[in-house]
Amino acid sequence: MRRLLHAWGRYRPVILSLTLLIGVLPMTVQAESRYFVTSDGVKLHYTVNGEGPPMVLVPGWTMPAWIFAPQIDYFSETHRVIAFDPRSQGESAIAKSGHEPRRRARDIAELIKKEKLKNVVLVGWSLGVIDSLAYTHYHGTAQLDALVLIDSGVGVGPKPKPNGFVDELRRDRENTIDDFVRGMFATLQDEDYYRALTESALRTPLDASIKLLSYPRKREFWRDALFAIDKPVFYVVTAPYVEHAEIVRQNAKQAQVEVFENAGHALFVDEPDRFNLAVERFLETLPVAQR
Repeated sequence: MRRLLHAWGRYRPVILSLTLLIGVLPMTVQAESRYFVTSDGVKLHYTVNGEGPPMVLVPGWTMPAWIFAPQIDYFSETHRVIAFDPRSQGESAIAKSGHEPRRRARDIAELIKKEKLKNVVLVGWSLGVIDSLAYTHYHGTAQLDALVLIDSGVGVGPKPKPNGFVDELRRDRENTIDDFVRGMFATLQDEDYYRALTESALRTPLDASIKLLSYPRKREFWRDALFAIDKPVFYVVTAPYVEHAEIVRQNAKQAQVEVFENAGHALFVDEPDRFNLAVERFLETLPVAQR
């Protein structure tokens, strides 16, 4: 936990909601905060840190990019790490529309174009997996070297059962989001950390947050998008997705998989050292031209 708090302090522009904590934490490395305006007029935020091959981090449903602080801290030693706040999330502008995979994929494409990126390692977590698969489907893989897909269904395995989450959002949004945030972790986090994530998630308007959960595609779309990828894929999941991981292992020859049996949904925060080393080992398996 101490290492994670240190990372927060190093990325002050990303963690505006943690100013009280930041005041007492060391700040030895500063991430550069940047914005760009999308083709449909939405101002989106991202940070850039480090030098080297580009790595783009895409967070999950309503989450800010700074949740990847342990990865920003670690991989900025060897990569140019770009942590992206999707529309209506983090420090990006609240958008009136575009809360669906095709538009969000285009946002990623426009970010890559804005930064003139090539040989990208695209890292998506949860809803960010859907955004990343939509990106490969609509924009191809020419600018990518590899993908890291973290803890999301990909249209294989058992069909999810209705859980009433949207109804609870409408009925009692603040407590539902608070429970959701706390439920992402298997390890106990600091109360200020929970509070900052909850406040950031609540910044996404209710209607937008519901639209983000309403994927306008059949499940098979995501399976087919994954199986069509011609670049190396690392599919990293927790215990509920064991069956998905095995199906991906058997059917996507370009994919490696790893299961974090004891971690929560935010496995890269629960077990940051194991996660970072696993990704590093995956990247080491890429052909030399792709590193």
